Amino acid sequence: MRLLLDTRVWVWSLLEPERLTKRVQAALESPDAELWLSPLSVWQLLVMIEAGHVVVDAEPATWIGEALRAVPVREATLSHEVARRGHLLRMRGVDVTGRLLAATAQVYDLTLITADRRLESTKEVHILANR
Repeated sequence: MRLLLDTRVWVWSLLEPERLTKRVQAALESPDAELWLSPLSVWQLLVMIEAGHVVVDAEPATWIGEALRAVPVREATLSHEVARRGHLLRMRGVDVTGRLLAATAQVYDLTLITADRRLESTKEVHILANR
């Protein structure tokens, strides 16, 4: 299964795995799981750390580098096609980052694991909800 982790799911898998449902934990731990991460999630985590919403035990860039080495993920590059599809997605109440993550899942044919309830109802993207 090809899985795109949204930012919160990625962070929780590293820092607070108890916040993940059994279904999401099983998907992430499956030997068949191919994990993907958008650079947007790395950026968003840096913003969350800077704002004090997430606390890590090292300099943020170093911590993220170590996290990416500890749990290897494929990079879901932000491309022109992702930007175009993100613009076409008209999801009510979903912020730009959420729309671009959904578009990334579309372009790369991935299942988006998300904790964002606003994304759960979309029919345009394969979703695995953390609830």
